[in-house]
Order: sequence, then C-alpha cells, then structure tokens
Amino acid sequence: MDEPPIGDVFGEMIKDAYAVHTGVGPRPLAGGRVPRPVIEVIERDDGLINGAPADHYLAEPGQWQPHDHRALRLCRGHVLDIGVGAGRTALELQRRGMAVTGLDTSAGAIAIARARGLRDTVLNTVDAYASASARYDTFLLLGNNLGLLESAQRAPVLLDALARLANPGARLIAQGTDPYGTTDPVHVSYHRRNRERGRLGGQLRLRLRYRLLATEWFDYLNCSPAELQTLLAGSRWRLKAIDDIDRPYYVAVMELTE
Repeated sequence: MDEPPIGDVFGEMIKDAYAVHTGVGPRPLAGGRVPRPVIEVIERDDGLINGAPADHYLAEPGQWQPHDHRALRLCRGHVLDIGVGAGRTALELQRRGMAVTGLDTSAGAIAIARARGLRDTVLNTVDAYASASARYDTFLLLGNNLGLLESAQRAPVLLDALARLANPGARLIAQGTDPYGTTDPVHVSYHRRNRERGRLGGQLRLRLRYRLLATEWFDYLNCSPAELQTLLAGSRWRLKAIDDIDRPYYVAVMELTE
C-alpha cells in the first residue's frame, strides 16, 4: 500500500470536528447526509493503532478533568499556551481576563482557535519563537503536552527555548502521564523494547492519521515524575510541585531559577 501524503493532520481533524460540533461548514459524511464521527488515529512504531473522538479538543470547562481546573488556577501574568490546539484552555483564561497567547504548529488548529474567539495566536515552533521579544510569566503544556519534551536529548533544547521567553520567576505548568502503572503486556513490552534501544521506557514514536493524511513520525514522551526530575537537571527549571491526585495523570509545576 502506498504511504499516505504528509499534511496538517491535526488541523484538518479539528476543522472537521468543529464543523460537526457547530453544524456549520462542510462536514465529513458517513453516507447520505449523516456526519461521521471525527476520530483521531494514533499509530505507534510497534504497530499499535489507537483511536479516540476528537471532541475533547473542543470541550468546555464543565467537561474537563479535575486536574485541568487545578492547573489553570496556578496561572499568573502573561500566559503562553503551547500546543493550543482549538483553544480549549486559552479561551477559558481569556474569559477570565488573563493575557494569553496560543502557540501551535498547526495552521488549521490556529484557524479554529481564532474562529472560536482566541485573540492572540502564534503559528510557529517553540524553538523559532524563542527569538521573539515577547516574555511570559506562565507556560502551559496541558492536555498531556509534557510529551512535547520528546526525549532525553530533546528536552534540554525545549526547556532552554522556554527559558529564553520567560520573565524572571516564570512558571511552567505541564500535564503528563506516568506510563509505568500499566500491566497491559502490549505496553509493558513496548517499555522494555524502548529501554533495550537506549530510550526512556515511555518514549513513544508516533504518527497521527486522519482521512488520507499522515504526519511525519515523531517522539512524544510519557515519563514518571522521577524521570522528569532527571530531565530538568542542568536546565534553568526546577521542579516545585507534583499534583498526582488523578494518577497516572499528573500536573508538574516548574519554576525558573535566576
């Protein structure tokens, strides 16, 4: 079978999810006039395929997990929401009167976030944006976006880029998942395979699929709080608190050192 073309998978998926959610605009059809559900397909490099409805990217606060609410209560000053997606958390901060900027690499996601009312957006990578003049007091990596640390090799680069965008005393609030509580043999064997290859156990190699499109393969990191502490060593960020009430999901609070 031919490989799928590379494209803005997340953006196309969010556009369709928003059209189905609002009933406005062209929608993917399951046949006739019935909209089909919009499913995010995640393919892992061991062959595992997972799928989940994309609706949660558009969820209102009443549908959020408890740790999302606790994380937003920690925000202060000017906020940079990294991997803003459809604007789920950034829009709520904006409603609360906070200064918030949403950053994403997906043009389609940024378009939907703006259509939903998010005023300040940046279409860029963190690395490239780190040379900007803007400065922030809080950085958000919610929706499991601690995974954007990617790997032990990549994490210092991202952490340094965020430090260059930070005001003194800035805070980094990230939601992650501890992958090691599972007894599922598919995941346990994947963790073992990773370690045998010199990778962190929860270092995922993924690509996203939607309709005819795929992303390039990329790393996405599920790590334990202890592993996170190790990844922060040598950076300008220090781990101040872990909220693991909803384990295996947790919210890590990191602060910039002088």
